[in-house]
Amino acid sequence: MASASPSSLMLLPQELNSSLSAKPKTFFFARNLSLYPVLPRKEIKHDWGNISSSRESSSGSFRVVVAALAAEAEVADEEEGAVGVLDGSTPPSKPKTGKAALPLKRDRRRSKRFLEIQKLRENKKEYDLTTAISLVKQMARTKFVETVEAHFRLNIDPKYNDQQLRATVNLPKGTGQTVKVAVLTQGEKFDEAKNAGADLVGGEDLIEQIKGGFMDFDKLIASPDMMPKVASLGKILGPRGLMPNPKAGTVTTNIPQAIAEFKKGKVEYRADKTGIVHIPFGKADFPEEDLLVNLLAAIKSIEANKPSGAKGVYWKSAHVCSSMGPSIRLNIREMLDFKPPSNV
Repeated sequence: MASASPSSLMLLPQELNSSLSAKPKTFFFARNLSLYPVLPRKEIKHDWGNISSSRESSSGSFRVVVAALAAEAEVADEEEGAVGVLDGSTPPSKPKTGKAALPLKRDRRRSKRFLEIQKLRENKKEYDLTTAISLVKQMARTKFVETVEAHFRLNIDPKYNDQQLRATVNLPKGTGQTVKVAVLTQGEKFDEAKNAGADLVGGEDLIEQIKGGFMDFDKLIASPDMMPKVASLGKILGPRGLMPNPKAGTVTTNIPQAIAEFKKGKVEYRADKTGIVHIPFGKADFPEEDLLVNLLAAIKSIEANKPSGAKGVYWKSAHVCSSMGPSIRLNIREMLDFKPPSNV
């Protein structure tokens, strides 16, 4: 195939009129737009020197003019297309409705019931004890009877031995739950435990059942002489919080008294790794006076068992809530100085 000569790539003066009547078809790079037409490099380097100076002066200017006009028309077409694309690719966004319009991301996952009842309290307001308990009872609207809980953030670090907190509290009005008590003992205390109302009483036979996966009890009480045998159950009972411990009152020689206390409403509590204590202190169907008495007993117990290593402000925050409801913040100073009415 014969290559084009330089003379064929240029427009002569007599050909200018016919050239301007039709839009010239020039080609440009797709990625890097240039105002000059694409010409073979080899032909430019090899043949351009052979063109006479007279012909170059007469026709070179016309070639540049035609190329510039073609490039200007091409750029104008591309700008018009770009404007159209931009106008069509940005449709107006629809306003969000329903849960998607809520400002807090956590509220978007809440149920309609939860979003409705949390309007009963102000988010950052601190309430006194009587008002808080009244609000908790109003917010318990599920089909089952919810448990009422207290959550206290303390200024302690449980990773240090002198800042650990683990104790028990006797709730005067009970917990509203039926507690199933199992007892590990032997000898004469075996009959004492049965007569005191224990649901399960056993020795080595009950230990073997627990190793096999038996966990049908809420509290496990053991006599001191059984502890060497109970030590083998540490990996099973420890993660569930059922391992007998003297601090929790579940290792004792007075087994009848321990059974009676747990049946009536004795609750064990401890601070978790973040220094927060969680205590259930009744049911939502309790009278407000009963919930108030139980809550005050829990507060006094935590204050009395303050770790020796705790320094500075002991109470950081306190909240009460139902098991399926939002929390209500308590006023710390009012909580510690609260004096119950005479009828409570």
